[in-house]
Order: sequence, then C-alpha cells, then structure tokens
Amino acid sequence: MKKFFKRLYVKWVIWLRYKTLKTSEELNDNQRICLSICRSLINHPESKFLIAPLSGERFIKNGELRLFVILEGRQISITNHVYHYDVTLYDREWERLTRLYDNKTEFTRQQYKEEVKSQIKNSLRSILDRVDSSEGFPQDSFNETP
Repeated sequence: MKKFFKRLYVKWVIWLRYKTLKTSEELNDNQRICLSICRSLINHPESKFLIAPLSGERFIKNGELRLFVILEGRQISITNHVYHYDVTLYDREWERLTRLYDNKTEFTRQQYKEEVKSQIKNSLRSILDRVDSSEGFPQDSFNETP
C-alpha cells in the first residue's frame, strides 16, 4: 500500500511539473520578436554579458548595435537611446532563454580559463629560483623603523 501511494505521488508531481511548463497561451508578436532579439544578441560575437549574483539579473550589452537588454524575473527590458520595451514571458520560454544565456556565459568563462592557463610559462620552482637569485632589498631594511 505504501508503494502504491509513493508511485501515485511521483506521478502526480511529474504531471504537475509538465503541466506548469506548458504554455497556456500562445506567444503574441511582441513576445516572439523580443525572444528573437535576445537569442540573436546572445549569439552575436560583439555582445558582452554580466550576471548580478544577488539579484539574479542578467545583462546583455551590444555596443555595435547600441542595445542593452536586462533579463529579470520573467521580464525582458530592451533599451536603446531612443526607446525602451518591457516584455513579460511565460515560464517555459523564460527557462529556455535563461538556459541559453547561462550556457553562453559558461562557454565564455571556459574560454577565459583556458586562455589564462595557456599563458603559464613558469613552474613554481622556476619562480622561486628567480626570486631567490634576484637582488632585492637587504633584510635589515625591513627591520628599520622610520
């Protein structure tokens, strides 16, 4: 009996999750256009990304196209020096867009990490040898008081 109720509960949770992910309404034109703009900016090579860890805001800045996009709480704000649009998305589209954004920022982070590691030329031993062989300050100069 206990297994039956556990299975029933798991099926109910799975059903509830998929039901909430389905869009209850179709996207309107503004939402479709806004999603297309965000996807294009995320894949654009001149776009710069920033994530605010405490607020959860995600920023996209593209200097070439003069666009600035803020993704926050299912709302997309697209700003230019001439106009500003706020568009609210459904949960499913919001999850897809934030996953695309997060994957792009993770890919960029990985590239930076590989670039930093590729520039390593010295081992710790060679750095220590260089420090030891260099002529630095005399030891007595650190003990003097002004």
